[in-house]
Amino acid sequence: MTRVLVVDDQEMVRQGLRLILELAGVDVVAEAADGAEAVAAVVEHGPDVVLMDLRMPGVDGVEATRRIRAVSEARVIALTTFDVDQHVVDALRAGAVGFLLKDVTADALVEAVRRAAAGEPVLAPAVLARMMDHFATRPPVPARKPPGFDDLSEREREVLAMIGAGRSNTEIAEELVISMATVKTHVRHVFAKLALRDRAHAVVVARDAGLVPGP
Repeated sequence: MTRVLVVDDQEMVRQGLRLILELAGVDVVAEAADGAEAVAAVVEHGPDVVLMDLRMPGVDGVEATRRIRAVSEARVIALTTFDVDQHVVDALRAGAVGFLLKDVTADALVEAVRRAAAGEPVLAPAVLARMMDHFATRPPVPARKPPGFDDLSEREREVLAMIGAGRSNTEIAEELVISMATVKTHVRHVFAKLALRDRAHAVVVARDAGLVPGP
C-alpha cells in the first residue's frame, strides 16, 4: 500500500486530502503543518510520497522539499493554488517530481500519488505546456550549467534543448530525422549524465543551462 505524508498549514486542507486518499485505499501515515514538521515526519514514518504545500510560514515547501530529498527517496508532489509560478519551478529544482493545483479532482489526486509512488512521471502534457508559458514570460537569467553538463555530446545537448522546448520524443525524432530508438537512447544518456528525475526536471535544467532561447 502506498504510504503518504500530507503537508499543509491549513488543517481543513490536510483533512480533505486525507479523506480522499484513505477512501481510495491509500495509507496516510502522518500530517505536518509546516516544512520542519514535514522533514521530521519523513524521517520518522518513511512515506513513499509527500504532498507538499509550497507556501507555509517558517520553513516553506521549497526548502522542505530540498531537505527531504537530502535524507529520503520519498517522491514529493508540490501543491499550489497559483498554477505555474516561481515557487513551482523552485520546487522542481529542489527535487519535486511534479505539482498539482489544490482544486485537483479526487481521481486525479489519487492517480498522481500512485504514479509518483511507482516512479512514473506526474506532470501531464498540459502542465508542461503551462511551464513553457511561464518560462516564456520570465526575463532571461544567466546560464547555470548543472554537474555533468560538459559530459554531454553535441547531439545530447540538442536533445536536451528540444526537451526544454517541450518537444515529445516523436517530435524530436521527426525534427532530427532519427529513429525513435535512437531518441530514447539519447534521452536515457542525458538523464543519466545529469541525474535528471523526469521530463519536468529536464525542462528546468535545459532552461537554466541556457539551451532554450528566451521570448
